[in-house]
Amino acid sequence: MDPRAEGSAGVAGVFPVPAIPAAKDPASRAAKVREAGEASKAFGDFYASHYSDLVRLATLLSGSADAAPDLVQDCFVGLHKRWMTVNDPLPYVRRSVVHACASHHRRNARVRRLPPPVDQASALGADELEDAVGKLPVRQRAAVVLRYYGDLPDADIARALRCRPATVRSLIHRALTELRKVIEP
Repeated sequence: MDPRAEGSAGVAGVFPVPAIPAAKDPASRAAKVREAGEASKAFGDFYASHYSDLVRLATLLSGSADAAPDLVQDCFVGLHKRWMTVNDPLPYVRRSVVHACASHHRRNARVRRLPPPVDQASALGADELEDAVGKLPVRQRAAVVLRYYGDLPDADIARALRCRPATVRSLIHRALTELRKVIEP
């Protein structure tokens, strides 16, 4: 009995020998190459049209204009790996950016354990308001930024934060309460 034959019991009937795969069809290989080229072009178009918006979102969420492009780029790299399997890429990459910014804050929190000193300003300008938003907890900040900057409904924010819409409303309420304490002393 030939040990290479399909269904063979193998050596002394103990170890099965795998069947030898058939040669790949060159026509199907060419179709896969064309499909990959089209997917690559579609990804490039998606990247070009959404990169700057996601960098602005990451800048607001992370509070760092220097770290935001790197965070967004890492999210696009992750999306590229799954490009053929993701049905709706914009919510996917938006959620990735939100999570990347949260990870960024966790890393920074480990570096500096002491909270920054609280400034008491009488009138808030754009920088002071940005500072006040920057002092919010990560999930509250993400909810506020996605609501008022991203102009997203509660359902989309809930998907991005992986929580329920009622939780989003609660996060926004708490964040606005904290911001009122700073804005209206």
